[in-house]
Amino acid sequence: TLFRSDENYAREILQLMTIGLVELNQDDTPKTDGTGKPLESYTQADVTNLARVFTGYDYDQSQNQPTTVPGGTRVVPSTHFTRLPMALKESLHSTLPATFLGTTIAANTPGAAALKTALDTLFNHPNVGPFVGKQLIQRLVTSNPSPGYVARVTAAFNNNGAGVRGDMRAVIRTILLDDEARAPAGLTQPGFGKLREPMLRFVQWGRTFGLNSAQGSWKIGNTSDPGTRLGQSPLRSPSVFNFFRPGYVPPSTALAASGAVAPEFQLVNESSVGGYLNYMQGVIRNGIYVNAPELPNNGSTASNGYDIKASYVNELAIVTDADALVARINLLMCAGQLSAATIKLIVDTAEYGLPEG
Repeated sequence: TLFRSDENYAREILQLMTIGLVELNQDDTPKTDGTGKPLESYTQADVTNLARVFTGYDYDQSQNQPTTVPGGTRVVPSTHFTRLPMALKESLHSTLPATFLGTTIAANTPGAAALKTALDTLFNHPNVGPFVGKQLIQRLVTSNPSPGYVARVTAAFNNNGAGVRGDMRAVIRTILLDDEARAPAGLTQPGFGKLREPMLRFVQWGRTFGLNSAQGSWKIGNTSDPGTRLGQSPLRSPSVFNFFRPGYVPPSTALAASGAVAPEFQLVNESSVGGYLNYMQGVIRNGIYVNAPELPNNGSTASNGYDIKASYVNELAIVTDADALVARINLLMCAGQLSAATIKLIVDTAEYGLPEG
């Protein structure tokens, strides 16, 4: 029986997870042809052939057992398969040869061997270091790293100093300890750094102020709604392209005029700004309301209430000292970067209340 392999994952692993759309120099600048046009990193034929390697894989349900939902009588399949690698069913694996990115896997190669060759080919492609390295810098340090910064991170990916490629400890160490990441100059450059995405802001608040779930269930729920919640929720990105694109440029802004990117700003609009502030104002004051915090389902019980709350233990200890309290918040939440005028405004408000008018 002849069949055409689904090409979706093959395209995604090339475009989004390993090498990107164009050939890259080691500093992430694109390689170009004689006319200045960027060189594409793969072709449709590469996608079609690579897709054959990924055939025959499905969820591994070998450990599934019927499980009774706690607090009830409902029986559901277990979720072991969600934590296991996918399993290969050899009879469904393509026997056709596969030629992609200069590598050929012979016809009738067993599925596991074909997969290893494909992953090794992708891993050793020269694009991986700059493509992945720049996006790690964007997530951890700054949205617009210099080519030199990217090149230094790429070099660490290519060789950790002991001949090992892909040592992520070495890569992340290089990202965080690079002069461009740690130099004081970054503190005074308006374009340096990045916008912290909503979920990370929420997590920082929770970890800073002792957020806890009284019942231990942590039923935070879906926080995706930009008008009433965070505008972002773990594992709920609207597409395989994630919550925002690494090359997103906010239109009609000074960032756009300067040619800078600002990925996290793809989540920002009038609704999301207001929704985030309103949601966090309630959460900071009251905590997170939970239906049936002692149960995994959403049934209504007498224990409904604000199960997830911050303790503010250290802050309450100095609550009568406005200067000390604001200094602590400035350090923990703003890395000590609030201006003197803003600090004075907050201290005065804390001591004397909101000004009239």
